Amino acid sequence: MGTQHVETKVRLWVGRVLQLFTSLFLLFDAIMKIIKHPKYVEGTLELGLPESCIQVLGFYLLFSTMLYIQSRTRVLGGLFLTAYLGGAAAITYAAQSSGHSYLFPIVFTTMIWIAEYLQDDQLKSVLPLKK
Repeated sequence: MGTQHVETKVRLWVGRVLQLFTSLFLLFDAIMKIIKHPKYVEGTLELGLPESCIQVLGFYLLFSTMLYIQSRTRVLGGLFLTAYLGGAAAITYAAQSSGHSYLFPIVFTTMIWIAEYLQDDQLKSVLPLKK
């Protein structure tokens, strides 16, 4: 077994684990929004958003995450999730929440694209990183 083959397998599995972790978190987040869990309602109101938007955001997040989970639509799902998480970062920053909670969606977006980069050779050809 060559070194390059081992590196490829490790890269693919790291990408899959990152994708699984982010997908599970985002699915959980979407479901909590859809069922309007009281903590999620409270958090949304603290950010200055109306309660009526919680389920809409939950369904958007669920749809985007389902696209991201499917290998054929993973990039499209990643783009939709990037838009969602970018909005989350902006709203959290604008609400001047305590601490640096606006970094959380930025970290998740970064994880999504690192996972995609590790798994997709076509993306590597478009965005090559020099060794």
